[in-house]
Amino acid sequence: MSYTVNDLKPGMSHTIGKTISEADIVMFAGVSTDTNAVHLDEEFAKTLPFGGRIAHGMISASFISAVIGAHLPGPGSIYMGQTLRFTAPVRIGDTVKTTVTVKEVIVEKKRVILETICRVGDTVVIQGEATVYKP
Repeated sequence: MSYTVNDLKPGMSHTIGKTISEADIVMFAGVSTDTNAVHLDEEFAKTLPFGGRIAHGMISASFISAVIGAHLPGPGSIYMGQTLRFTAPVRIGDTVKTTVTVKEVIVEKKRVILETICRVGDTVVIQGEATVYKP
């Protein structure tokens, strides 16, 4: 579904879920060129504080973009800004649930302020705020 800026109201939200796979991490490393060993090398990653491989934080952050572009506000939305605070790691096999909630609608500027949260179970792994242009 696609909303116009006039359709949007504070409190509206949409959630998607995605389970992180080995293939997701390898493909993201290829696309992004982020080949940090903490994502790709288990033996190396075991020597770091998380005790093993973790997914790229931007994989989970990309799910925010997926909600914004495909669901809420939907097609035609243009990112103007995004803050992200990474609060916990995501690992292979974790299911990331991403929720985008309308905080404020500025109709005259065709802008929407959105709360953006990613969780694994009850643990918040990313929290932030997005500003989008929605014609």
